[in-house]
Amino acid sequence: MSTKTSTRPFGIRDKFGYMMGDVANDFMFIFASSYLMVFYTKVLGVSAALVGTLFMVSRVIDAFTDIGMGVIVDSVKPAKDGRFRSWIRRMCVPVALASFLMYQSSLADASMTVKVVYMFVTYILWGSICYTSINIPYGSMAASISADPKDRAQLSTWRSVGAQLASTAINVAVPMLVYHANADGKQVVNKGMFPKIAGVFAILSIICYIICYKCTTERIQIAPKKKEAGEQKTNLVKTLFSSRALIALILAAICLVFATILANSLNAYLYSEYFNNPGALSTYNSLMLVVTLGLSPFIVLLSMKFGKKETAVVGTLFTGIVYIVLCILRVKNPWMYVGITFVGTFGYMYFQMAVWAFLTDVLDDSEVRTHKRDDGAIYGVYSFARKLGQALAGGLGGFALTAIGYIETADVQTEAVLNKLYSVTTLGQGIGFILVALILLFIYPLSKKKISENTKILEERRANAN
Repeated sequence: MSTKTSTRPFGIRDKFGYMMGDVANDFMFIFASSYLMVFYTKVLGVSAALVGTLFMVSRVIDAFTDIGMGVIVDSVKPAKDGRFRSWIRRMCVPVALASFLMYQSSLADASMTVKVVYMFVTYILWGSICYTSINIPYGSMAASISADPKDRAQLSTWRSVGAQLASTAINVAVPMLVYHANADGKQVVNKGMFPKIAGVFAILSIICYIICYKCTTERIQIAPKKKEAGEQKTNLVKTLFSSRALIALILAAICLVFATILANSLNAYLYSEYFNNPGALSTYNSLMLVVTLGLSPFIVLLSMKFGKKETAVVGTLFTGIVYIVLCILRVKNPWMYVGITFVGTFGYMYFQMAVWAFLTDVLDDSEVRTHKRDDGAIYGVYSFARKLGQALAGGLGGFALTAIGYIETADVQTEAVLNKLYSVTTLGQGIGFILVALILLFIYPLSKKKISENTKILEERRANAN
């Protein structure tokens, strides 16, 4: 049973602290999503198809580590500094160090065998072990900071603002540091910059994790479960397959992450080689902060007035249509492309910014049905689903580059390859966002009315328990 402790009230300190946790995550995660494939292909000279294989293999491992970490968080006795915050304290340095180790350009002249082994070991160490060990507790912590749905919606919004701040810092600065013009005026990679940039981001991540740890408070205390391992697995599987809301959110998350990570994976190639203007990518990424800050004051208002599900369906459908139109138009001007995608971004960003509040709604719905809280385990399942979407996007991005005839070691690609690159980037995003809208519309059951009913039920139960 959960109880509230006599601590300071929920406020700006919690929201800022929780935001900084995602800034820390994304200094590593977004850098890897956007530029790790570039590092592997352009610096180490590994084929894009092999990189895609790495991403797929690591997601298989994540099926065990993500869910396993969720079960650990739910089951072990909480530390003095909290069930979730304690993991931020333990893992902030190891995860930052593991991230830095992935970008060692000094291995560029090593044998291919050495480079492939290095690539697999360091990526799995970072993503499947260290990042999982801090991200699962961090994500699960939102439900323990406050039981109020409005507070949780604010935490989701602030978390998304944090992600966008990190994304803007990375995607505005990194293209200008990583790329430079060669004698022919073509943009090529500055190989020696990767470990320097990774080192700076690792240090910044540690600082941001410490701020998150210091500023957040766990108010909802949940006693550890005393179950046998076999019973935990049975209940987890039962919870997963009996929750239509969880299954629908997982499917929508896979499609959302597929669309956004596909863009992150391919935009570096699209802007530098199709448009021959990496500076336009920096401008586009800086505009994403404008979108995030512009929408953030309205997330709670929109969710309360129209409903989270209802607003997200309209937004993601609009964005999907924008990218389908872009695919048809075959835009050649990078600034026109930036302008159109900027407008389209407003559609899907509502769902992206509110998605963590969607997850807390799913957790509440599960508690209503089962009379139990499985926050860590359910978050672990959801995290694995998102990583699966990331792997599909990153992996298919690598396979797509190979399929369209992209040559990793060439400074200049053929016009036919560049046109196919444009098609894959725009059409892939368009399909992904439209699928998100359809899943939320026809499968996800938690409408505005249903969420209100669940909130009242839980309030009554907790009042009776006290």
